[in-house]
Order: sequence, then C-alpha cells, then structure tokens
Amino acid sequence: MTALRAILIDDHPLFRKGLAELLEHSGEIRVVGVTGSLHEARALLAERPDVLVMDLHMPGGDGIEAIRQLREEGVELPIVALTVSDSEEDMARALRAGARGYLLKSMEPDEVIEAIARAVRGEVVVAPAMTAKLLALLEGKSVRTSSLMDQLTQREREILACLAGGKSNKAIARELHISADTVKLHVRNVLAKLNLSSRVEAAVFAVRHDIDAGRGVTDTAKKQK
Repeated sequence: MTALRAILIDDHPLFRKGLAELLEHSGEIRVVGVTGSLHEARALLAERPDVLVMDLHMPGGDGIEAIRQLREEGVELPIVALTVSDSEEDMARALRAGARGYLLKSMEPDEVIEAIARAVRGEVVVAPAMTAKLLALLEGKSVRTSSLMDQLTQREREILACLAGGKSNKAIARELHISADTVKLHVRNVLAKLNLSSRVEAAVFAVRHDIDAGRGVTDTAKKQK
C-alpha cells in the first residue's frame, strides 16, 4: 500500500519532530514537509501532499483563518486540526472554515494515525472526547430536518451525498458530468438551504441523517446539466 503524504505544521519543535517520527514509523504515512510557520506551509504544498495536519494556535497566525484562506484559494486536500484545545468554539470554527477533522494532542498515537487515514478517505474525523460536543453543536441545526431536505432538488441531494463521501468539487464534477463551477453553485445552495456553514458540516449532516454517499446518482441524473 502506498503511504499517504503528509505535511505537518506546529510551532513546537519537540512535538513536531515526535509526531513526524511517529507517523513515519507507522509505515502508513510519509511526512513530506514539516514547518512551524503557516507562511512556509504554502510553499510545502508543492510537495503534493495527501493531507495537511496542523495546530490551530501558533505565533504569527491564526490556524483557523489559514484554513479558511486555503479553501477560498481552491485548496481541496484534507486539512486535519491537531490541537490541545478542547473548546467547542474552536472545533466549530475549524470545521466551518473547512477542516476535515479535529483531533486532540491527548489522543493515543494509533488513534491519530487512523483518524488521519480516514480523513484522507473522505471521512470527517473528530477526537472521541469531542464527539458529544459536535453532536450538541449540530443538534441546534437539526430542527425541521425533513422540511429542510424537502427544499433540495434531486441534483442537490446528489451533491449532498457526494459531500458525505468526502469528494472534492472536481471529483463531484467528474461523477455527475457537470462543470466544477456548477458544483460550487450547487454546494452553496445546499449549505444555504440546510442552514449550514461548510461542506464539512454538510457531510456530518448527511451521515447523521443516513444519506448514503453512494446512493442517489442515477444514470439519468448524471446526464442532467
């Protein structure tokens, strides 16, 4: 099996080095870049990583804002926050900004490795200690679910199913035979209709409401533009 390529961003040299050695030793993840600077991380994207693992609170920059900027610039690779903060607010902000996962530095090494691999496969990953907080966060947005779902067109339901599978806009465009710009428009509509703030929230919403990532894309629908 080909090892996943990861970039690590953390301002603590000891933790940075230890995490890199841990991931490399697993044989599942190859670390292709390590830095303590959000600015330097942009240059490391040239290494074509499969995942970006980063702390959120670092001198010289806000990690959550950096995630938001990367998403606005079209960077679609999974971004996993690995932090000491068990704040519900930090988790909510990170996921809304576009993080694929929110992990805690107190987790067991094997849990971190598995979670990173799952994030690359398209799953939304959250530290076990944060699961209840995530469900509570989403509970307030689950009111009138059936009526909200009724607002979605068939195409938008297909888009939501693709988001549940962790697919990028380009992958969705290929699967549905539409342009990436059209996908972006549909994603915006889905988020607005479901009162959600990010595609990660949409993916979690879809999973919670049993929207199958592999269901609903018919041959007829694929031909629609």
